[in-house]
Amino acid sequence: MNADSLRPRVYLAGPDIFRPDHPAVFHELKRLCSASGLEGVAPSDAELDLAGASGGDEEARRICQGNIDLIRSCNGVIANLQCFRGLEPDSGTVFEVGFAVALDKPVFAYGVPAGSYAERVQAERPCSADAEGMLREQADGTEVEGRGQRLNLMLTGSTVLAADAADAIRRLALVLGAHAR
Repeated sequence: MNADSLRPRVYLAGPDIFRPDHPAVFHELKRLCSASGLEGVAPSDAELDLAGASGGDEEARRICQGNIDLIRSCNGVIANLQCFRGLEPDSGTVFEVGFAVALDKPVFAYGVPAGSYAERVQAERPCSADAEGMLREQADGTEVEGRGQRLNLMLTGSTVLAADAADAIRRLALVLGAHAR
């Protein structure tokens, strides 16, 4: 039995996997995890058999299953919920957070902009309050979730928001009883 097998495993979720420098990003996140007594696991760590996958749907299914298997094998999740291609976090990361929460795994998130979601929407789109005081997009009347949360209430209600990745890792390590090295 090696030392890594004794440390709690944490899945490193986020759109970082799409960055051209993702190996360096995950190396640093894993270093921070190790310093806090955790074993960081990146999506790219999935042992995938892509032989015979012709790309497209089959390859995507295998990648999805590989990430699901990694999350199942971990004790918790660190999630980068930065805005990705818009005002919301990466949808794949949001799925991974929801999946981990459904498995009763603790999720600590970082990368969330300051201020409320409603403030970010208002800065990008014309909005106004209706007769009941509900904030709505002027273009089509869609409600803008305005409960003062930094993200959708399902994310803020099911995760712990941290200042940055290092803070999220330290805090999750405490919850998991990991011992810093």
